[in-house]
Amino acid sequence: LKEENATLRSKISKLQVLSETQADKMRKLEKKLEENKLKEEKEAQDLEAMVQHVEQNLQLMTKRAVKAENSAAKLRQENALLQVQLRNSKAENEALQLGQAGLAAAKQNAELALQHLLRVTTSSRASIRQLLSGAESLQLVADLLKSIDRISEVSEDGQ
Repeated sequence: LKEENATLRSKISKLQVLSETQADKMRKLEKKLEENKLKEEKEAQDLEAMVQHVEQNLQLMTKRAVKAENSAAKLRQENALLQVQLRNSKAENEALQLGQAGLAAAKQNAELALQHLLRVTTSSRASIRQLLSGAESLQLVADLLKSIDRISEVSEDGQ
């Protein structure tokens, strides 16, 4: 009975050591799990911050594009008005040439209108180029957002 008792105590002692070892492993794994959760939370927060930043940039670029479109529309209207003025000046110039009175003034008016028209045309082209550049930037941001969605889908599948 004493031998059996000693054997059982020995087994109990071994089981306690094994239990403590397993408990240590369990605590280590729980700690590692908690660290991984914290790491994932931080990565998710970082990703969310990046998405918000990209969205803010997208809104800013959208505002710029709208402003450029409005500016381009205004310049087109001004261009059309100047073309009408140019036609009127040319008609006036022709009338003055027929009447031989005030020829120099009509030429000067036509030249001024032409110079103004050329300036507006050049300005309109620059605005249109800026608008196209803004549209390309918006496309780039949209592609970036698509790739962020793919990254988050891959990371969710990897869990």
